[in-house]
Amino acid sequence: MPDRRVTPAQRKRVAERADMRCEYCRIPAHFAMQTFSVEHIIPRAKGGKTVLENLAFACPGCNSFKHTKTEWRDAVSNKIVPLYHPRRQKWVDHFAWSEDHLQIIGLTAVGRVTVAALKLNRSGLVNLRRALYAISEHPPKEKRES
Repeated sequence: MPDRRVTPAQRKRVAERADMRCEYCRIPAHFAMQTFSVEHIIPRAKGGKTVLENLAFACPGCNSFKHTKTEWRDAVSNKIVPLYHPRRQKWVDHFAWSEDHLQIIGLTAVGRVTVAALKLNRSGLVNLRRALYAISEHPPKEKRES
């Protein structure tokens, strides 16, 4: 059976590719109180492989709330919708910042369900965004390319 753990080389590549930010809530790792995880976008429990195309850099909160979820019910359409996939989709296509830059707004069904399922506007994140905004460290500059 192949080793399914993330290697140090994979971890380094995933973190660099993510610009050292959570690929879901966009919080920078260097301001976090806990170590970020390299998570399986499609969980191993659902057949996901430990390959770069299936790995995302995630803060502990987003990783915990995501757990093995790959979809969630959209409150607007009442349909089950896939969560945001950082390797196949662009963050800016599914999310935007509120006018005060403290909340993440889901622009699409994928964005809405990801905001809800991962609790991307939980109070600790909003407070951290407020502090980072005050020192010009938020919002992050989003890359248009994948």
